[in-house]
Amino acid sequence: MRIPAILAALALTALTPAAPLLAHVKLAASTPAQGAAAKGTRVVTLTFSEKVNPAKASATIVMTAMPGMKDHPEMLIRNFTASWSADGKTLTLALKKPLPAGTYDVRWQAAAADGHAMTGKVTFSVS
Repeated sequence: MRIPAILAALALTALTPAAPLLAHVKLAASTPAQGAAAKGTRVVTLTFSEKVNPAKASATIVMTAMPGMKDHPEMLIRNFTASWSADGKTLTLALKKPLPAGTYDVRWQAAAADGHAMTGKVTFSVS
């Protein structure tokens, strides 16, 4: 019978310390903040809960609505440069020109040490 082998395996499993739970990276803060109304926005920052692997991170700025223009199609904003803070937690998107009036999504993807990619978005408006 194989019962002694099964019992031995179960005993070893019970004695093995549980692996620590892997925490996934989360967005801790942003500027502009979620739902904020901003003016003259030239810098967007995303601060994450832990150090992010820059090779597995990205962010896009998308204009989703423009005042006075019904059914405005989404428009990708490209006039920015991205840089990371020394601690690897904050991504700064520096725009060459202020964002025009409208509603925006900053859509992000990031992975930390566990390698699991997380996604999210921050929505704000510019007047």
